[in-house]
Amino acid sequence: MAEQQIPPAENQSSSTTPVSLTLLDPDVLECPICREPLKIPIFQCENGHLACSQCCEKVKKICPSCKSPNGYSRCRAMERVIEACRVSCPNAKYGCKENTSFGNRASHEKQCLFAPCFCPVPLNDCNYVGSDKNLRNHIRAKHKDHVIPIVFDTPLTLVMGSSEKIACFQEKKDGELFVVQAFRKSYGLVVSVNCIAPSAHGLGRFSCCMDVIIDPSIKLKQASTVREIQKKIHEEPKDSFMLIPSHMLMLTDWSFGIDICFSRGMDSFIRA
Repeated sequence: MAEQQIPPAENQSSSTTPVSLTLLDPDVLECPICREPLKIPIFQCENGHLACSQCCEKVKKICPSCKSPNGYSRCRAMERVIEACRVSCPNAKYGCKENTSFGNRASHEKQCLFAPCFCPVPLNDCNYVGSDKNLRNHIRAKHKDHVIPIVFDTPLTLVMGSSEKIACFQEKKDGELFVVQAFRKSYGLVVSVNCIAPSAHGLGRFSCCMDVIIDPSIKLKQASTVREIQKKIHEEPKDSFMLIPSHMLMLTDWSFGIDICFSRGMDSFIRA
């Protein structure tokens, strides 16, 4: 059940309070063919069956319900309903106050900075979910002893043993959260670095430089942008990772040290 707000019509006073309606079946505002939210222009066949413009082309302008022509007559009444409907963001419980048109809700969700983020600390009993700001506060209050404090542009050394698969970092001033994960494979160790934050921020806010020290004679170096993800990954990444070949790790029983440095922007590339 969804609640829609209908703003006053143009000939009404601007001080009129919008009417609050309860929509018992939100599916009526979706295209019956593709099941996506209806967007203008909306078409109807001679029997009143609706279709979005993209579906009209896909079905070659033949109504799949009654086989009559569709894609020529606009359904102006439904277009007015869609224009008038406003929906709250599904991330409202995490702090988003946006109300968007029904047809554009998917576009907003992709850009919403209040997308839920999940606690990355590897504790079985913590299922915290919240906005990235609230998650940072949660980490400081509940998991201070389980994260490694960092300062941007200041390198530190992390020792990863054969049994350790994840390390969490929190920047001291602003509280940004970073996760280093290692995935052991037959061909080597896949190491990824991510920031726990809504992906709507876009790529390039942070970068990271890693120097992996196998022994004094073997050293790998990599600088990369840091992806922003809402939760730690559970499968090896398909891109943006460092690979340490297995034949190198055989020398140290799969234990190694990482000199790691986080930066804002692309500073890690400049120093690499």
